[in-house]
Formats: sequence, structure tokens, C-alpha cells
Amino acid sequence: MSHYDDVWLVIPAYNEGQVIAGVVEGARKTFPNVVVVDDGSTDDSAAHIAATGAHLVRHPVNLGQGAALQTGLAYALAQPGARYFATFDADGQHQTPDVEKMVAVLRAGEADVVLGSRFIEQTGQVPWIKRVVLRTAAAVSPTARKLNLTDAHNGLRVLGRNAAEQLRITMNGMAHASEIVGFLAGSGLRVVEVPVDILYTDYSRAKGQSLINGVNIVFDITMRERGRR
Repeated sequence: MSHYDDVWLVIPAYNEGQVIAGVVEGARKTFPNVVVVDDGSTDDSAAHIAATGAHLVRHPVNLGQGAALQTGLAYALAQPGARYFATFDADGQHQTPDVEKMVAVLRAGEADVVLGSRFIEQTGQVPWIKRVVLRTAAAVSPTARKLNLTDAHNGLRVLGRNAAEQLRITMNGMAHASEIVGFLAGSGLRVVEVPVDILYTDYSRAKGQSLINGVNIVFDITMRERGRR
């Protein structure tokens, strides 16, 4: 029996056949409960996931990362004994020791939601241009400022059951990250950031958000926030 039987890792995956098995197998050494949502992949991701022993849920077509996370959270919430829910990337960027640290904050009753931040402690890992875009995204978003966030678009999050049951992700693509921050800002839930290490490999860099897409995300957030006023 694992110390983490009450924790579920939710991993959205789209065409990650090259790396997904290694990511899941590595994660399951610490966290036995993993659900991977294959979001309409056109490669052999599903076969690799099925071979790992993780729970596999499949979208017949690609619906976007936001939808995949919502599907995975709904699946995990339905599992007996599930208390903590971590959103975890499929490309190998996230590290399980960070999830352990984040779960410990929740277990101690210090927060309802723990968000990972690449910027609380600088490790030099984050490419400078990405750092500029991500810091700008946090700075221009009133909801991110309300929560005093340093990193509004980090995909590594751990939610307690109460928070996970309230969350409803409706936006597709990468805009779901802003939607989650907006939900948290208005929820009254206790949110804290902890420093995390992101492992940028050649593979994850190639799969990651382009600079222009990052600028578009910042613009979309700004326009949407202004529209709420």
C-alpha cells in the first residue's frame, strides 16, 4: 500500500507516443494512481499508455488540453478514496518530487490548491523569452495579481477534493490555464505557490508553446479581463 493511494495524477496526452510510456512509468513509481486522457491522438499513444498500467480514457477526437483535464479530473473524482488531484504534463517536464512536496502542503491543511511556480526560485532552466512571456501573462492578468501569482500558466497543480469538485474547465487549447486562475481568484479557496523544477528537453521544447502563441495568450487574457469590467 502506497502513502499516495489517495492521490491521482491526471495527464492529458496528444500524440506523445515517443515519451508517454516513460513519463507514466516514472510517475507510477511514486504515484500508483494515474489516469491518462488520450485526447484524440493520431499516433500510437494509446497503445503505449495501455501498456503502463495507468488508467486510459480516450477522446475520439482532439478536444484540447482543457477538455482532457476536465475529463481526467471527472474520472479521478469518481475513484474510491481519491482526495488529491495533480495535473501533470505528458512530455516529461514535470517532476514527481515536486508533486510530493505540493501534496504535503495540502495534507498539512495549509491550502486548498497548490500551484507550481518556475519563478519563486530561479534555476536558470526557463528559456529567457519564455520567462518574459510568462511573467507578462501573470502581470497583465488581474486574476493572477489578485492571487499574487508569479507563474499563471504552470500546468503543475495539485487540488484538494473540494477544489477539484468545484472546477469546471470549459475553454479549449491553452486558454484553460487562464480559466483555472480566474476560477481560483473568485472561489474563496486558499491558493499557494511553491517552487518547482521544469525539465526542458529538446522534445518538450519542440512540443511547447511558440513565442507567438504565448503572446496571443497574453492578448486574449487581457481582452477577456477588460471585457469583465
